[in-house]
Amino acid sequence: SLMVDVTGQTRKEKVILPSYLQGRKPNTIPNKKVEDPASGKVSTSSLATRQDLTNFHLIPPRVTFGVLKEGYTYTTTVIMKNVGVNFSRFRVKQPPPHTGLIVMYTPGPVAAGLQVELEIEIFAMLTEGKDTGGLEEVSHDIEILTETETLLLPVKANILC
Repeated sequence: SLMVDVTGQTRKEKVILPSYLQGRKPNTIPNKKVEDPASGKVSTSSLATRQDLTNFHLIPPRVTFGVLKEGYTYTTTVIMKNVGVNFSRFRVKQPPPHTGLIVMYTPGPVAAGLQVELEIEIFAMLTEGKDTGGLEEVSHDIEILTETETLLLPVKANILC
């Protein structure tokens, strides 16, 4: 019970459940569900009550590059894990060129329990015409479109002139 702790004593403060147990995920936009009869859905009775049979988790959920030197290229890897019960497909909407960001990945289906790597590359460049005092912040949400939702991967960096 959430009313008592492990020793059987009444809790003094309320238990805060993680977002994945509350049924919502941060930085996601649900898609309108279109039923596809050929998608290979699992119809097991124990899973019939779950609404989101295809889920992806991003590890880490956000990318912070820190302070970058102008004119250099930096990369990091984000793991995208399928924690659902079906195979699922996704695609990445590439960021606009002025951000300096590129996402490299291998397209295709991801089986349940498996993961793919997204390589986030940033070319540290300043936007012309701005005087920011030696440091410019780049911030962009990379959109990852899955079958059930749109995941947003926040990327931040500070570029040193």
